Amino acid sequence: MSTVETRLERDSLGELEVPAEAYWGIHTARARENFTISTTPISQHPDLVRALVTVKDAAAAANGELGLLPAGVTEAIAFACRRVRDGELHDQFCVDVLQGGAGTSTNMNANEVIANAALENLGLPRGRYDVVHPINDVNRSQSTNDVYPTAVKMAVAKGLLRLVPCLEELALAFEERGAAFRSIVKIGRTQLQDAVPMTLGDEFAAFGVAIREDVVRIGDTVPLLLECSLGGTAVGTGVTAPPGYRDVALERLRERSGLPMTPAAHLFEASWDVSALLQSSAVLRRTAIKLSKISSDLRLLASGPQAGLGEIRLPARQAGSSIMPGKVNPVIPEVMNQIAFAVMGADVTIGVAAESGQLQLNAFEPIMAHSLLQSIAWVTNGVSALRRFCVEGIEADETVLARYVASSVGAVTALVPSIGYEAAAHAAQDALRTGIPIADAVSQHTALSREEVAELLAH
Repeated sequence: MSTVETRLERDSLGELEVPAEAYWGIHTARARENFTISTTPISQHPDLVRALVTVKDAAAAANGELGLLPAGVTEAIAFACRRVRDGELHDQFCVDVLQGGAGTSTNMNANEVIANAALENLGLPRGRYDVVHPINDVNRSQSTNDVYPTAVKMAVAKGLLRLVPCLEELALAFEERGAAFRSIVKIGRTQLQDAVPMTLGDEFAAFGVAIREDVVRIGDTVPLLLECSLGGTAVGTGVTAPPGYRDVALERLRERSGLPMTPAAHLFEASWDVSALLQSSAVLRRTAIKLSKISSDLRLLASGPQAGLGEIRLPARQAGSSIMPGKVNPVIPEVMNQIAFAVMGADVTIGVAAESGQLQLNAFEPIMAHSLLQSIAWVTNGVSALRRFCVEGIEADETVLARYVASSVGAVTALVPSIGYEAAAHAAQDALRTGIPIADAVSQHTALSREEVAELLAH
């Protein structure tokens, strides 16, 4: 029977054996025991992991420049952080996304992984914290309270910036379909009742415009996420951070992240205010709701294909039933609907968590971070699937559309300027009662010939 080799680590609560090969240490071990809640580790949010080590790298560089860390330790920490940014060691970020402590477990997990990776770079065994210490060195001049919110906001910003081109591509796909359908006349609908003629191109172009509006709103939101409280440490006082640290750390963070980070205007306010996350969630919710509405419209327009509207044909992606041969369901719009439901629920969670913070800190940022990062990832993936597997392959059923236009009493609205409201109303009622084409009904109530009516309707 094989046994796992361990090393003994100590903290203020006592001693604990941790796996010798683990890059994490005693603080992470305690968190792993305490928080077996969601079974989702923070490594499932790679943007957050990369943001954490980027903050740590910037902090170490600032500490090194200010003479607070030896050059060899600073370089070893930087090397460790680069490894993680390049995709290594993410499995070592193993604490649960759902945790108490306002993100302390996440911060300590990062401190320990970086410290032990730095020791490895120096040719020393893991756990030699007399050389590179997780708190005294990796966490120097920092607190969870400024590191964790900074990293979370950076991760959210990265996610939103990744979502934007996906939305733009989806908008372009709708616009392309709109251009292809620009000459196809159909009946518009309000309250699920026939309204007036429009084109299928108009309908699809409107989808593209709606999506582009949200791209703008996301662009307005990102700068709020880039306001950085690094250097405020525990509650905004800057305790344990030396003079000059904040400015240097922020400059190094800009360099390493590629993001135009700006200093928070008021560190005491920044230590508890999570409004940037609230705004991000609200914008994402708005986007998801629009995408869900559009997806529902696509499902409705493609319903049938024989006993529904059947105006458009969605690409067939898979068999729709284990009992009904030939049935094909609109599975891609359906999954987009479900993503939107989840995003709306996450937005409620984020709102409650934001309101429930007390005094100088919000203890509930972990659930906010997880909810928001998961929502961004799901919307991004859903938008890509909606474009690739649905929108780009949509076809119009021109025969069905023409039949609806020919028989729809809604088209008579276009004749009101020529024949008046009352005559148009009588014609519409006769067409509905008898089932005759609307052009014939209008000609019976006016001096216009059927051909003249048809020409007016065409315009």
